[in-house]
Amino acid sequence: MLCGAMQLSRTDVADFLYFLAIAKHRSFRHAATEMGVTPSALSHAIAALEERRGVRLLNRTTRSVTLTAAGEELKASIEGPLAAVGEAAENLNRFRDTPAGRVRINVLEDAVPLLLDPVMPVFVERYPEVAVDISVSNRMVDVIGGGFDAGIRYGGTVPEDMITRRLSPDILWVAAASPRYLECHGTPETPHDLEHHRCVQIRLGNDQLYQWEFEKDAETVAVATPGSLTVDASHASIGLGIGAVGIIYAAEPVLRPHLQSGALKIVLGDWASMGSGFHAYYPSRRQVPTALRLLVDLIREMEPLAERS
Repeated sequence: MLCGAMQLSRTDVADFLYFLAIAKHRSFRHAATEMGVTPSALSHAIAALEERRGVRLLNRTTRSVTLTAAGEELKASIEGPLAAVGEAAENLNRFRDTPAGRVRINVLEDAVPLLLDPVMPVFVERYPEVAVDISVSNRMVDVIGGGFDAGIRYGGTVPEDMITRRLSPDILWVAAASPRYLECHGTPETPHDLEHHRCVQIRLGNDQLYQWEFEKDAETVAVATPGSLTVDASHASIGLGIGAVGIIYAAEPVLRPHLQSGALKIVLGDWASMGSGFHAYYPSRRQVPTALRLLVDLIREMEPLAERS
């Protein structure tokens, strides 16, 4: 090594990982979430790295984070080698007697009672050293930009550029209302009758209002339902339906406990439509994190929704 050359320290390696997270997200807050530190700690680490190396790597304003020319060159130089190191470390889990690792997933609200609640008790017993960080959101999430390893959504809403694994059969979607609402307002006989009823509208993760979908024989119908209330979460619509506010629309397995108790009744049952089941999705990569693979495999092994059909 040439005299005066700057040697790499363990601190540099840690700070390089922080730098790559910031370069990926262009956000200290999102990078800090991925790395499990505070934005302040991340900022101090990068400032210390820049001071040690005597070069500015990031341009920071209140609205944006961009890479300087030196930052772009550093990113191009280190992201490949550090990714290889991370993959090698992950591969070591294959030689452990007890699997270990960590996975961050972003899941649709409906997936919690239907998939995770039945599966996670078995998962934590079988893999006690595997950590699972679950974020629940009905909004469409950029799993890479959000620092997640994977997402779980209904199949029709999974981004096209992702690797997908089916987690459940297709799911029946139904309209339902409380007996009290039906007694007061009557029962719709066709999907278009809903235009004369109070309905609890659904706002999708992309902020669009959902048109309720129905099918019978070869006919399919999408109805823009009227109503003064709009929700973006199933638990909110269920409560409103039971309270006789209006007719609701949801996945039948989500409503099933309330249908069985009589708090809700299916309407337009002969028009119920099938929708794509749950899918896990994650970015294309050579090595899927061990924790993610174990979770997906267990959901597919236990088939919690198959037991409900």
